[in-house]
Amino acid sequence: MLSYQHAYHAGNLADVHKHGVLAWVIDYLTRKDKPLTYIETHAGRGVYDLTSNEALKTGEAAAGILRSEVAGWFDADHPYGAALTRFRDRWGENAYPGSPMVAASLLRDTDVMHLAELHPQENAALKAAMGRRAHIHQQDGYKMAKAICPPTPRRGLLLIDPSFEQKAEYDQVPDAMAMIHKKWNVGVIMLWYPVLQKRLHGAMAVRLESLFPDGLRHEVAFPPAREDHGMTGSGLFIINPPYGLREELDRIGARMATLTG
Repeated sequence: MLSYQHAYHAGNLADVHKHGVLAWVIDYLTRKDKPLTYIETHAGRGVYDLTSNEALKTGEAAAGILRSEVAGWFDADHPYGAALTRFRDRWGENAYPGSPMVAASLLRDTDVMHLAELHPQENAALKAAMGRRAHIHQQDGYKMAKAICPPTPRRGLLLIDPSFEQKAEYDQVPDAMAMIHKKWNVGVIMLWYPVLQKRLHGAMAVRLESLFPDGLRHEVAFPPAREDHGMTGSGLFIINPPYGLREELDRIGARMATLTG
């Protein structure tokens, strides 16, 4: 959707869930002294200003990353905490990293990044933020992923992070993941999806569990950021989950549970 602007939602609780897990997975993969490929289908602009009119209008960052940091959910020893520190050292205390920057803060010079962003303005901002660190593609993210998989290096991680503004995407995602996995069966494939009051993700999640019985499904619930906000949680589905990820998901889930307990 070319109308979607993540600046209104950057740093919300769904980002905290997604980026906390993303950072852990990248940290796990980089412990081995072999290069890897990071791929993202819906990259956004990479850098967000939490003092912008967009962020202040929704209040989602205040209920998300800012609240989690006050509560001490991720210290400097956690990969997410480390990524935030490295990112802010360059971009300032009021900046927030989108998933490409979370990844870039943890990846090594030998690792390769492929980022897709279709929106012209967001793509231009992403190019300016990333410089030569990543291959930036202005095309449909699913098509990009299918075209380059299996990537070189063959080890790696794919993040699928759509806006889900179109209901048809819930039907599209399982087929896309199955096709990519068929081409790249060793890659870690991580899908994020919103948990809405209407529960639009339900059939998609059940189908993913049927297609990938060894995958990990993890959902967290949290209070809506405001009265008119329909998001009541965040979901992840991970194919080829790294060893120990289940325990990390449980830890992050326990932190999120304090908001609704």
